[in-house]
Amino acid sequence: MNVSIVGATGYAGVELLRIFYNHPNINVIHLTSESNTGKKISDIFPHLRGIYEHKLLNLKNIDRIANDSDFLFICLPHGHAMEIGRHLENKSIRVIDLGADYRFTDTTVYEKWYKVKHTYQPESRVYGLSEIHRAQIKTAKFIGNAGCYTTASILALAPLVKEHLIDTESIIIDAKSGISGSGRSARQSNHFPEVYDNFQAYSVASHRHTPEIEQELSLLNNKIPVTLTFTPHLVPMSRGILSTCYAKLLPHVSDENINNAFKKMYDREFFIRLLGTTAYPTTKNVRGSNFCELGWCIDRRTGIIIILSAIDNLVKGAAGQAVQNFNIACGFDEKTGLLFSPVYP
Repeated sequence: MNVSIVGATGYAGVELLRIFYNHPNINVIHLTSESNTGKKISDIFPHLRGIYEHKLLNLKNIDRIANDSDFLFICLPHGHAMEIGRHLENKSIRVIDLGADYRFTDTTVYEKWYKVKHTYQPESRVYGLSEIHRAQIKTAKFIGNAGCYTTASILALAPLVKEHLIDTESIIIDAKSGISGSGRSARQSNHFPEVYDNFQAYSVASHRHTPEIEQELSLLNNKIPVTLTFTPHLVPMSRGILSTCYAKLLPHVSDENINNAFKKMYDREFFIRLLGTTAYPTTKNVRGSNFCELGWCIDRRTGIIIILSAIDNLVKGAAGQAVQNFNIACGFDEKTGLLFSPVYP
């Protein structure tokens, strides 16, 4: 398949290129960058020397890019992908957007949280969380790749919500992410002296991934709305997410009920590692991979279940999941191009 990347010089874009290199069914055609047009991708990222020597185009070439490509991966800030999608509406190319523009079933929710007018909502779109929406991903023209915090949190809570084992009004998510989750653009808050030896919460009760998590859990809850508390934190490491989720167990829910719910949903999922109550997930054990580790503990004293979820935010939380969605959409084995072990230590 001929694929191109719009916004190839961000962290997600360059992570896609790393994964594409080992994918036997991908031929990289075009790469774009508005700030580095005309330069070679290897000039921006020297680690790609001899691997990719493509010259970077800008979006004025979108028709050429679309005509030459079967799939377009969009790695741009929110607000851009919908305009590109409108332009490509009548072309045969399929789109995987790693931003937020195609994630929401209700565009008014998007507008409320992202403060941007939603101008294009295609009918053939799906929320791109591979383990949850596999059937729809196979045929959708537009795939809204799930966010990083959302992937870790939804995968942790989905079995319990789907099997109605928890009080869905009691959910609290406490999540921590590495600095790369904030993107590659320079900001004072991301400078080394600001983040080193520091641990901080941000966007408390207002993070944009909150409605995304609520949307997907509500669908699993027979479309009964789920409202939750989500607090993200920034930790001084480059990549990784650890999401700690809390919920009140419903009466008479047993350990066996919990174990069976996770096994029922994920036993056949290659990229989900169920640790159960035997170990705690860690970011180190999934670093650089498309795996998600899940573990849990029941506090019978309080009636609370704590679910722990670890992913690499740039792989399972972004580029790896995009390639997994691509494989599903093309009918390839989902593991294609993603069969690499975590980087350790």
